[in-house]
Amino acid sequence: MLLRKPPDRIVAREQRAWSDETAAWKQRRAVEKGYRIRWGYVAIAYLVEALVICTSLAGAWFFAETYADRNDQSFWFMLLAPVVYAAIELCRVPLGILIRVQRGWLIKSLAVAGIVMAAGVTTKSVSQLGEMMFHPRLAEASKARSVLKEAEADRASLDTRIAQADARVAQYTAESQALEKRTSEASAQLAGLPGQRCERLSGTNSRGKRYSYLRCVTDPRTATIAGSLKSVGDERTVVARNLAESRAARAELDRGAADRRVTEAEVRYRDAVRRSQLHSFTAMVYGVDPIEVTDQQVHAFLRVFVFAPAVCAAFASTLLALCAVQVRRTYADEDDLGAALHHEGVPLLLNQLAESAGQIDSAQRAVREAIAAGLAIPLDQRRPHGSPPPAGPARDDDRIERPRP
Repeated sequence: MLLRKPPDRIVAREQRAWSDETAAWKQRRAVEKGYRIRWGYVAIAYLVEALVICTSLAGAWFFAETYADRNDQSFWFMLLAPVVYAAIELCRVPLGILIRVQRGWLIKSLAVAGIVMAAGVTTKSVSQLGEMMFHPRLAEASKARSVLKEAEADRASLDTRIAQADARVAQYTAESQALEKRTSEASAQLAGLPGQRCERLSGTNSRGKRYSYLRCVTDPRTATIAGSLKSVGDERTVVARNLAESRAARAELDRGAADRRVTEAEVRYRDAVRRSQLHSFTAMVYGVDPIEVTDQQVHAFLRVFVFAPAVCAAFASTLLALCAVQVRRTYADEDDLGAALHHEGVPLLLNQLAESAGQIDSAQRAVREAIAAGLAIPLDQRRPHGSPPPAGPARDDDRIERPRP
C-alpha cells in the first residue's frame, strides 16, 4: 500500500512565486511591447488556412485529372497556378496580425490591401470548390434535360411526319375517289352512246365488177370516251400504288413509342432534379416546382450560393487573426494621462503620502511583533541556499498530520 506524501510547503511557495514572477514578466513585456498575441487563436487561424490550402490543391488536382491526361504536360500546367494561390493563402494571417501590431497607417493600409487581394484569391479557390461540389448533380440534371429535349424534338418531328403522311394519304385517297368518279361518269357516257349502225352497200366498180359489203358506222364520241377511260385507268393504277405506299409509310410511324420515350426521359429528368440540391434551393427561393426551374434561375442562385460562402471563408481566418492580437497601453501611454497638478493640491498630496507611509510602518511593526510573539506565521519561510533543513516543526501550526500505515 502506497502512502500519500504531503506536499512540501516550501516547494509549493516557490512554485507559486515562480508562476507569479513569470506572469508579471509576461505582463511587463506585453505592456512594453504594446500588444499581446493569443497564439491559440493564431494556431486555429493557421489550421483554417491549412485546410483551405489542402482542399484547394486537392480540388485543382481532381479538376486537372478530369479535363487533362496525367501523362500530358497540360495536366501539370493546370497545377501551377493553384500552387501559387496556395502560397498566397499563407500571407493572410500575418497580414491580419500586422494590421493590429503596426502603428503606422501606411503599413496598415498596405496590409489591408494585401488582405483584400489574398481574399480575392481565396474566394476564387473556394468558389471553384463550391462549383465542383454541385457540378456532378448539375451535369446529371443537364444531361437528363438534354435527353428530354431530344425526345420531345423527336416527337415533334414525328408529329410533323405523321401529319405529312396523313396529308399524302388523304390526297391520294381524294385523287382515287375523283378518278373513280371520272371512271363511273365516262362509263355511263359510253354506255349511253348508240351502238354501231351497219348497212350493206352494193354496186359496180369502175371495172364493171359488182361488189357488195357491210359497212358499220360508230359514234365518233365513242373513241374519245374510250381514250379517256384508258387514261383514267392508268392514273388509277398510279394513284393506287402511291396510296398503298403512303399508307404503309404512315403505318410505320408509331407515336406511342415516341410518347413512351418522352415519358421515360421526363422520369429520369425529375429523378436527376430531385437529387440536385441546387435545384431544390432555387425552387424554394423562386417558389416554383423544381422541374420548372430554368437554367438562368439555377445559375443566378449558384452565383449567390457559391460566392457568398467563398467570401466568408476568405475573411474568416483573417478576422480570427485580427482578434488574436490584444492591444495594450505602453508605459509611455500610461504615463501620458493628460493630468495637470495644481500647486494648491501639493500640500494635500504630501499629507496623504505621509499618512499612508505611517500606516504602512505601523502595519509592518505589528506584523513583526506578532511573529516574534508566536501569534502569526511568516509567509516567506524560504531558507538560504545551502542551509540545512530545519530539524522539525517548531510550532504546532507547522506540524503535518501524516497518514498512519
